[in-house]
Amino acid sequence: MSRAHVIVLGNEKGGSGKSTTAMHLVVALLRQGYRVGSIDLDARQGTLTRYAANRSARAIVLGADRLPLPTHVPVARAETTDLAAAAVEERRRFEAAFDELAATQDYLVIDCAGSDNFLGRLGHAHADTLVTPLNDSFVDLDVLALLDPETLAIQRPGAYAELVWESRKQRALRDRGSIDWIVMRNRLSALDARNKREMGHVLEKLSKRIGFRFAPGFSERVIFRELFLKGLTLLDLAEAEPARQLKLSHVAARQEVRMLLEALKLPQPQALASAS
Repeated sequence: MSRAHVIVLGNEKGGSGKSTTAMHLVVALLRQGYRVGSIDLDARQGTLTRYAANRSARAIVLGADRLPLPTHVPVARAETTDLAAAAVEERRRFEAAFDELAATQDYLVIDCAGSDNFLGRLGHAHADTLVTPLNDSFVDLDVLALLDPETLAIQRPGAYAELVWESRKQRALRDRGSIDWIVMRNRLSALDARNKREMGHVLEKLSKRIGFRFAPGFSERVIFRELFLKGLTLLDLAEAEPARQLKLSHVAARQEVRMLLEALKLPQPQALASAS
């Protein structure tokens, strides 16, 4: 039996653009004709869940043929303060959602909270592809590595890098699988600033040390925030809002989404590959 390819969006730093990236990946794959499931492991904040709900409401007006929908499941953390009992309950909730979607979808996109918790670790350990959006700032880079403030030499991996290392071990122990880790640099300035160059040098060294690939990220664009309330992405505008006059910034932002999808190099699902 084929299993969905699992894409996890993770980073212990909040505000990095995980949910926005997740929804754009979901829609990009839906518009290629794939069956796509999504799981929100940050059900308390629920950004991806609200995004999916906004999209479902818009689809009622436009029609599902013009606005394809994922099969979305939020997974909430356990309410008990007993850590052992909470872990058992959260594993049950996660596996129920994961097993159903992994068996029925071509791709499964999982959005994790911007903090370290048991549900997030479960999600990471089930990843085939791990995407870590990272704002182009040394403040955000701190989760990946601790640096010497004078020389910018890498002193040791950061907390999130260690979490990914543990997740890779858990994945290998469970089914001998591997995790393809991609870091995408978001909110890149168009200017060739010193900070941008230094970030690039450090990330290049770090990628070889802790094992990740690079992917182009998203610039800071107002359109990403505007579309959230409508449940839309940049890939929906031609069908959902044909009267909208696309600006050059919209076209550029849509191209960023396509470039990200290309950089991920996702495998074609086995079921579709055998049928083609």
